Amino acid sequence: MGRPKQFDEDTAIAQAMQVFWTNGYAGSSPAELAEAAGIGKGSLYHTFGSKRELFGRALDAYDHAGAELIEELLSGPGSTKECVRTYMTTLVDTDFDAPVRRGCLAVNTALELGGRDVDVALAVRRLTDRGVDLLAARIERGRLEGDVPAAMDAGAQARFLVAAMAGLRVMARTYDRDAVLKVVDTTVTTVFGA
Repeated sequence: MGRPKQFDEDTAIAQAMQVFWTNGYAGSSPAELAEAAGIGKGSLYHTFGSKRELFGRALDAYDHAGAELIEELLSGPGSTKECVRTYMTTLVDTDFDAPVRRGCLAVNTALELGGRDVDVALAVRRLTDRGVDLLAARIERGRLEGDVPAAMDAGAQARFLVAAMAGLRVMARTYDRDAVLKVVDTTVTTVFGA
């Protein structure tokens, strides 16, 4: 009879996600992942099967946390434009306030593995689509409330915003905060007007 688990899987996944986010998939060794998760390599493989399976679980955790953040920020007080600006500036602030500027795990993963790993590409696409759907829903709400023009194509503008945010997360790794925040201003003005 095997020994019972002495760790929480969700915590281990969250810790592994931090390692993948900082180092990328290829740059994260099983030893680093096990150490960050506070478990032995044997327990890591026994519980998660492989580094690749753990990475998939980490992407799912990132997706869940990201969706919660988007929903919270987009449902806050203010107009659609104000909520979207708050969401975008929160992402920028998160990047600049972190000890290491890591950008977005989904964007980093798309750049590292998107063209080579079909399953990872689909996972990143699901993450992206969820963000698009949540932004489109907020734009639709704005149309109903009258703070967004009735003719605005919510889906097209949401995809544009997600693409702009992906670019912002890349820029945040090399530009200063003021430069990136100016791009936020330009993006929000482009979509919603002055």
